[in-house]
Amino acid sequence: MSKLSQDRSRLLLRLFPFLVWARTLTPAMLRDDFFAGLTNAVIVLPQGVAYALIAGLPPEYGLYAAIVPAIIAALWGSSFHLISGPTAALSIVVFTTLSPLAEPGSAEFIQLALALTLMAGLFQLVLALARMGTLVNFVSHSVVVGFTSGAAIVIASSQVKNLLGISIESDGTFLSTWAGVIDAIGGTNVYALSVGLITLAASLIIKKILPRWPHMLLAMIAGSIAAYLIGAEEHNIRLVGSIPGSLPPLSFPGIDAQIFHQLAPGAIAIGLLGLVEAVSIARSVATRSHQRIDGNQEFYGQSLSNIVGSFFSCYASSGSFTRTGVNYSSGARTPMAAIVAALSLAIIVLLFSELTAYVPIPSMAGLLFVVSYNLIDFHHIKSIVQAGKSEFAILGVTFAATLVMAMEFAIYIGVILSLVFYLKRTSRPNIVEIVPTETERGHYFDTNEDGGSSCPQLRIIRIEGSLFFGAVQYVQEYLESVEEEHLLIVGNGMNFIDIAGAEMLMHEARRRRVKGGALYLSNLKTRVDDYLSRGEYREVIGEDAIFKGKGEAIQSIYRQLDQERCNRCQVKLFRECQEKVTIPLASRG
Repeated sequence: MSKLSQDRSRLLLRLFPFLVWARTLTPAMLRDDFFAGLTNAVIVLPQGVAYALIAGLPPEYGLYAAIVPAIIAALWGSSFHLISGPTAALSIVVFTTLSPLAEPGSAEFIQLALALTLMAGLFQLVLALARMGTLVNFVSHSVVVGFTSGAAIVIASSQVKNLLGISIESDGTFLSTWAGVIDAIGGTNVYALSVGLITLAASLIIKKILPRWPHMLLAMIAGSIAAYLIGAEEHNIRLVGSIPGSLPPLSFPGIDAQIFHQLAPGAIAIGLLGLVEAVSIARSVATRSHQRIDGNQEFYGQSLSNIVGSFFSCYASSGSFTRTGVNYSSGARTPMAAIVAALSLAIIVLLFSELTAYVPIPSMAGLLFVVSYNLIDFHHIKSIVQAGKSEFAILGVTFAATLVMAMEFAIYIGVILSLVFYLKRTSRPNIVEIVPTETERGHYFDTNEDGGSSCPQLRIIRIEGSLFFGAVQYVQEYLESVEEEHLLIVGNGMNFIDIAGAEMLMHEARRRRVKGGALYLSNLKTRVDDYLSRGEYREVIGEDAIFKGKGEAIQSIYRQLDQERCNRCQVKLFRECQEKVTIPLASRG
């Protein structure tokens, strides 16, 4: 194959990555994917309706969001098992972002939701084009756990009114919701409450006894039967109502300057959270399936699923942990399972859409309490608490912020706090004093942890961390505290240096020369050495003060020491002190 043909082939696979796994399909793989997809279509039916209600949208929009985005993400993503669609966390962010701007469920609210989805997808696409697939690594796990736990509480709180069968005045926030519930709790509809509790209990019992069965779907059926037997209309039990029996209709999200200004914070939050969810879930499943995940390819898959989905009446989607887990455990082999699940759901919507007319709202509320509880990751919360104060602080602040402010800003606060703690750690690199140590194998350098004997004229240190602007002050304070006239910095632990770090070394070299000493560098990594060579730094520090190895450095530095003090010194730390002769360079580390 010619080079031109190879380049065309690589370009084709980058534009259409599904061609890679499509070539490997076999009848056996298609059979496994088909049954896994059917299972997923049943699972998503109650989930999609429930998540749409969380987002403040008509129930059919939750099903639309589980069809088109799932197909696009499967075709352009990298994971064999990830299934995209509506999620609880994104649904609550959509609701809290848009509820102050329009009445939930209204035509204006729907248009804003589609515009928000398009903006989030475009933001994700920008990150994908910039190859920022590693960006999600900077969103700590503590932020995700804290936000998800807070979102679970907000979701459960928002459904209390539906469970109790009451109407409240609220702006959608946690505090406002509970204030409204407390004011209206006297009007609780015990029949609606009974239906919700029956659904909740049925879901828990079925999941316990028959864990592989679709417990949410069966519980929803049980709740619907209970509402029918009690008499839904007679006792004012609200029903979901029938949904349009049609495929996702075309839509044209409108974005103007005002809408862009209003939705930008929420779009960025949804885009970032959606990417974190999708990549985290994909990587989690990949550890069990032994598949390699391309984070940047997942960015493309998620961005395209939201962009395309916004033109098919789909609101913001991301990777679904529940559906992905079911997909893997059901034996899915390729992304074809996600496509089968989406197409099967489309058929169900076309043929059985009228069945939702009998689903009571309190039943959906009961199911959302189950969803909310499952969102709280108690295992990882315990691990984070045990990990240390900084991780627990990130978790706690993100969780609290999710409850008391707009959820998109809660994500920003968690991310910023994570970066603050990260910068705090990197701004204090570990600085250790090292001394030569004699062993049976020869002569090498080790850390002087026990504060043993050291040379009164020369201190040798190793900086274990990057010497950048954030760490300069800490390192400079340490260097100024070193009383020995001569200082050797061993740089094999220094991965990076910037202009602030280079200027600090230059300043320290000048300061020590004024005092009759010197600053020396050895074992610099190529990247650091090259940077020092770009400006005047190497010249000011001194070419004769920069060495390739520690042995070469000490052999040269020893000649600069005060020999009278050396003669009186009892430490005799270096071989030069003991032998008073030149040591061959090959004997040094």
